[in-house]
Amino acid sequence: AKEEKKSSSWRDFIYNPQTGEFMGRTATSWALIFIFYLFFYGFLAGMFSLTMWVMLQTLDENVPRHRDRVANPGLVIRPPSMDIAFSRSDPEKYGEYVKHLEDFLKPYNDSIQERNDLCLVGEYTEQDGEQEKKVCQFKRSLLRQCSGLSDTTFGYAEGKPCILVKMNRVSIETGNASETQISCVSRDSALAMQYFPSEGRLDKMYFPYYGKKAHPGYVQPVVAVKLLLTKDDYDVEQTVECKVEGSDLRNNDDRDKFLGRVTFRVKVSE
Repeated sequence: AKEEKKSSSWRDFIYNPQTGEFMGRTATSWALIFIFYLFFYGFLAGMFSLTMWVMLQTLDENVPRHRDRVANPGLVIRPPSMDIAFSRSDPEKYGEYVKHLEDFLKPYNDSIQERNDLCLVGEYTEQDGEQEKKVCQFKRSLLRQCSGLSDTTFGYAEGKPCILVKMNRVSIETGNASETQISCVSRDSALAMQYFPSEGRLDKMYFPYYGKKAHPGYVQPVVAVKLLLTKDDYDVEQTVECKVEGSDLRNNDDRDKFLGRVTFRVKVSE
């Protein structure tokens, strides 16, 4: 009898036929509370949308409102690994690196870049008054031995791998792009390196960059660094540090070891 009374009380709580209440509230009560929360959350959503709309009106679609340290770019490498290790006699060991470099350089194919503009070497391509910015040609063939054209393994088969270095895609101003170049050094030995383009220079014509929306089709200039390893360097881990150098670019901030520089390790075996 006690269990039957308990079961009956639960049924009455869910729906009480005598009072017409469902879970302790009448239909009118449920309707009023539903309308209250509908207006309450609708008001909050409206306030949030209005606040976001007002904030977006203060932003420029092409230029960040607050640059902070963005004007000083970081560096990244391709293939995207801080530890590059492989055997030059085993294509399976370096095949992944080669494939990534090939995929990365597809937009740089000469046939694609020839659709872009021929810009003046040594001069900034300033286009402040243009709504859609033109893109300067950066042909893959400029990377010569590291282009993957004459040597489809990018030097990995000969044990002299190519590493591509590029700056983060940020809205770099012309002052910061003055005489920009990439320089690398091995911390472990006097490792010889070869740069493409010559001396690791990033020509002024590729700057300024106006942002993804205003500068569609823009391709970042890259520097290829060919590590000229010898047999004496095999099976020895080489720590290489690359820096971007320019008149106003920072690359020696001890508080941020990724600002304007990148460090990676390479180990090649026979």
